Amino acid sequence: MVAAASLATLSGSLMLAGPSQASTPAATPKTITGSHPSWATAAADAGALSSGTELTGTVYLAGRDAAGLTAYATAVSDPSNAAYGKFLTPAQFDARFGTTGAQVTAVSKWAKDAGLTVVKSTAHALTVKGTNAAITKAFGTSVHNYRVSGTVRHAPAGNIVVPSKVSADVLGVTGFTSAGANVVKPDSTKVSDAAPAATGDHKTPNSGLPTTATCSDYWGQKLATGAPAGYTKSPVPYDQCSFYPSQIRKAYGITASGLTGKGATIAIVDAYGSSTMLADANQYATNHGDKPFRSGQYKEIVDPSQWTNEDLCSGAAGWAPEEALDVEMAHGLAPDANVVYVGANSCEDSDLLAAISTIVDNHLADVISNSWGEIMHTTDDADVTASEIAAYEQVFKQAAVEGIGIGFSAGDCGDSSPAAAATGANCQADTSRAQANWPDSDPWVTSVGGTALGIANKTGSYGFETDMGTLRSSLSADGKSWTPSVPGPFYFGGGGGTSEDFAQPFYQRGVVPGSLSHTLMTGQKVRTAQRVTPDISMVGDLYTSVLVGLSDGAPYSEGGYGGTSVSSPEFAAVQADVLQARHHAVGFANPSIYARSHVVTDVIDRQAQHSTTPLSSVHDAGLVNGTLVARLIAYGQDTSLNAVRGYDDATGVGSPNLDYFRSFR
Repeated sequence: MVAAASLATLSGSLMLAGPSQASTPAATPKTITGSHPSWATAAADAGALSSGTELTGTVYLAGRDAAGLTAYATAVSDPSNAAYGKFLTPAQFDARFGTTGAQVTAVSKWAKDAGLTVVKSTAHALTVKGTNAAITKAFGTSVHNYRVSGTVRHAPAGNIVVPSKVSADVLGVTGFTSAGANVVKPDSTKVSDAAPAATGDHKTPNSGLPTTATCSDYWGQKLATGAPAGYTKSPVPYDQCSFYPSQIRKAYGITASGLTGKGATIAIVDAYGSSTMLADANQYATNHGDKPFRSGQYKEIVDPSQWTNEDLCSGAAGWAPEEALDVEMAHGLAPDANVVYVGANSCEDSDLLAAISTIVDNHLADVISNSWGEIMHTTDDADVTASEIAAYEQVFKQAAVEGIGIGFSAGDCGDSSPAAAATGANCQADTSRAQANWPDSDPWVTSVGGTALGIANKTGSYGFETDMGTLRSSLSADGKSWTPSVPGPFYFGGGGGTSEDFAQPFYQRGVVPGSLSHTLMTGQKVRTAQRVTPDISMVGDLYTSVLVGLSDGAPYSEGGYGGTSVSSPEFAAVQADVLQARHHAVGFANPSIYARSHVVTDVIDRQAQHSTTPLSSVHDAGLVNGTLVARLIAYGQDTSLNAVRGYDDATGVGSPNLDYFRSFR
């Protein structure tokens, strides 16, 4: 994995950010770092694949003037720079930084001369297919089998090398290793409280808790007086009922601001697509007192004929709740903004990047929400590669240059450590260590973290927020205690932490404490300041959840969902509202966010009143298959992450509020 260079701020005019005038060095072969994985050792080598074995890979194209692109993207994103906000159109980007026709032709010819077939060609990448013999000729190394942990995998026997004649045109190469097809998953979870398996007759425990599902309209409205003792001797509140958009708009100051996202367009990227999305979103809006989409306000770019890996990725049905959540939250918090949904053809990194590229290349939106992610370092040797990072970053910078902001959810597994994964509801079991996630840790995107939100009273006023790290215990069979006993195990929590892969970007200097930026998640101290996530947060907790409506082949219904998957489209809608207030595209949001860190709400972990114990509540799901299902939830317990005064790695700078919107007027 390679660390991204620290971003430098230009202080001069737009002309200084133009194409480099330096003499071009003589071309040399280019080694693709990390294309030969560390697990492909000589001891594990089981021999080369047959020369006729066919494989498919991706060759990412470099475009022109990478240094100039980075400088320009930085300049137009930095509020302190004279070039701030002077964005380029896609045509202007192509003329200045984009891949040329000559580059595409040269790389295609080289691939074909080696015996490869160019299956697909775009301005960003070529998909190539060919035999192991052709791959060896093109890339200077053959593909071998390796016996690793009892399984056979294939990978290049050495790092891929691109010849000098096209080395300046190639950004990276992926796809020729069987452990390199990384897939991602949505960062959302449904509040699902199925009854535990029973042995014998079902019985209703004599706990004193209601046998019908019970929740509060606002924090503290109803107390669980019949619950067993938990973190405090006093009764704790029932969970709040799942939120709907008008409540969230009021809590974060959107209602008071009068902003509706008019004139802005939000793009949503997920995998596949629901055939009932528009109807579901309109039903949801109408059910909760909002207006459905106007004709032409919602669009989709989805092509089921191109879908792949549906078994591996849980298919359209598996992604439908995520899509509904994203579209309904975006529309709910920016009801006059246009929304375009772009469904990737699978949950593989390459297809998701292609979906983002479609939006950026055609400037289909002003802000893009991505409610998915993955860990960077795994135990099963499927780490995110340097080529993947470079390919994504190139598109991220293009978006910044064109005035498009890109946000990613920060994940739901706290510090993503093995300990968190052992009990967490939405964690990757193959995590190798505590770590920041990808792609939200990339310095060119906004990492959106999660909070638990408390509504103050029946009028819906903002009450409080704490980090959404939760511990969970279940009601015992006899209704007299919680199991596991208090404190319960980690169950759900917003992602965040210090990246070991990316250096600190300019916008975090002076805001992120050195105690965070110089300490990796493993506890290792480092001399170079590193990127820390998240950047900003909004409600996403599973037990202060949001309602989501969908049908997708079944009768329409609504249920509570949580995760930073909620937070990401919420913040995309916030930025659409900001665009309306500013009357100008905002673009890459992070420099503006950190410049306004003094006006956002500083989220701090809350404790129970007059106590040092965690804030807690009871989630009562009522009778499920004859058994009373109830949970004791403790908040602000996000693994090693903590919400403290100022910037923190649990909630970033905090959450937006009315002052945040006013600061853009």
